[in-house]
Amino acid sequence: MPISFFAEDVKMPELDVLKVKAWINQVVENNNKETGNINFIFCSDKYLLEINQKYLNHDYFTDIVTFDYCEENVIAGDIFISIERVAENAKIFKSGSTELFRVIIHGVLHLLGFNDSTPEEQTEMRAKEDECLSTLNPKSLS
Repeated sequence: MPISFFAEDVKMPELDVLKVKAWINQVVENNNKETGNINFIFCSDKYLLEINQKYLNHDYFTDIVTFDYCEENVIAGDIFISIERVAENAKIFKSGSTELFRVIIHGVLHLLGFNDSTPEEQTEMRAKEDECLSTLNPKSLS
């Protein structure tokens, strides 16, 4: 499976990598696509802010930035995830360990063509995230 996990500026989150990869592959297959090279880079707020400023001209903290390298039916990209922002959001939304998996699959959904720019798209994205999360037990993945 061409899915890889890296940590920059933070400790690597504890994940059952094989189960997470299988889950991501299943989501991709359920959307009639193929998994290409997907890199998850877990990082700090500062690291992701610099990415956000440099490549997207956005000057704010975010939990995720996704760079799409998809070609035809093959899903590929770099997905940067701020572990600090995920932890903060988990407290705010009282989502616990599920929050990291929500953000992981959020990035994959972007690669699959789902957007969240408008309120309607945000509603669809959240429903899709919930659908994907319903197929896993987060405690078995960490």
